[in-house]
Amino acid sequence: MAAAPPSTSAYPEAVLSAVHDVDPDVAAALRAERGRQDDTLVLIASENIASPAVMAAAGSWFTNKYAEGYPGKRYYGGCAHLDDCERLARERACALFGADHANVQPHSGTQANLEVYGAVLAPGDTILSMSLDHGGHLSHGHPVNFVGRVYKIVRYGVRKDDERIDMDEVARVARAERPKMIVCGASAYSRTIDFEAFAAVAREVGAYLLCDIAHIAGLVAAGLHPSPVPHADFVTTTTHKTLRGPRGGLVLCKDQHKKALDKSVFPGQQGGPLGHVIAAKAVAFREAQAPGFRAYQERVVANARRLADGLAGRGYRIVSGGTDNHLFLVDLGPKGLAGGAAETALDEVGITVNKNMIPYDPRKPMDPSGVRLGTPTITTRGMGLEEMDQVAALIDRALTGGAGARDAVRAEVRALCARFPLWGGPT
Repeated sequence: MAAAPPSTSAYPEAVLSAVHDVDPDVAAALRAERGRQDDTLVLIASENIASPAVMAAAGSWFTNKYAEGYPGKRYYGGCAHLDDCERLARERACALFGADHANVQPHSGTQANLEVYGAVLAPGDTILSMSLDHGGHLSHGHPVNFVGRVYKIVRYGVRKDDERIDMDEVARVARAERPKMIVCGASAYSRTIDFEAFAAVAREVGAYLLCDIAHIAGLVAAGLHPSPVPHADFVTTTTHKTLRGPRGGLVLCKDQHKKALDKSVFPGQQGGPLGHVIAAKAVAFREAQAPGFRAYQERVVANARRLADGLAGRGYRIVSGGTDNHLFLVDLGPKGLAGGAAETALDEVGITVNKNMIPYDPRKPMDPSGVRLGTPTITTRGMGLEEMDQVAALIDRALTGGAGARDAVRAEVRALCARFPLWGGPT
């Protein structure tokens, strides 16, 4: 694949100069982080590169505005222009996903989930969700998380033989526990989720269905993953992963739930919204409506599959045998490696991943058997299938070679990153 053209945007340098004039220490940290991102192959599945337009909106004059309430119903004056942006964000989110109603005020994906729980659940109600060590998320309920202390959490997981969601177990636990809510969606699951099957179980036991698509929202918006919107009472997502927007959250719901949801967000759990981030969400949703967005998401998935195949061909075990989306888990056990050591070794050569438990992991959460890899960021930079072959080889050499090999890998990583600068790839 041909190298992406260098970015012509002056936005980052203008920001750095403005900060440096006031606070050189923070400016130095910003400059160092820009350099780290420039020179690093970021394979964190939950990260991406926001566009200059998204970043500019997130740093805009709306930073100065306080605006408790909703468009047309604020507790502060001077909100007319923020009202316009919030309406745009809501309308675009609904159009993008085919939803009845959108609330764009949640500060994060976790906050979005908490606000859904607050809309229709009472403390002590039962939630059925995916086990964290099988690919779920802390905000779906865990003893160390607030959700696990407020609600009764029961679990489903993946089958041991093929590491895919066990819908028979979902139905069995639901019938036994009669949960008030069923949560589907994951932070480390590489296969297509059958939202319609979850909805059938939820209807059978009289439960609400919440689908958390924080990781796959971009794929859903592009039509590359089945949509949960027709089947779920609520759909939550972040806006900064495959959607490639600012860091923040979003809730979609059916019309009958919109009053309860909006009340749970404000005044139930949040005060003044982050108007600058809402403006950036509106920009991101417009970008996701552009004709090239589907092609970009297709490249994300194709790259993930190619990278997984490249590692499998070098003797690494890919959990569930592959991927249908933007991420996958690598079981390092067959290589005699562990996730924590692998994360550190790769970080030293400029390849950023995160250690991650695998299903039925015999190791501890802080030193698990696997790592999680994702392709949104490197795809945004413009990398394609040929580069995925190169990245697979670099990962293998970094993990199995000695210090000399790692020095060479670091140099090759820098050279690859230089060919695909930030903001240089297709948008």
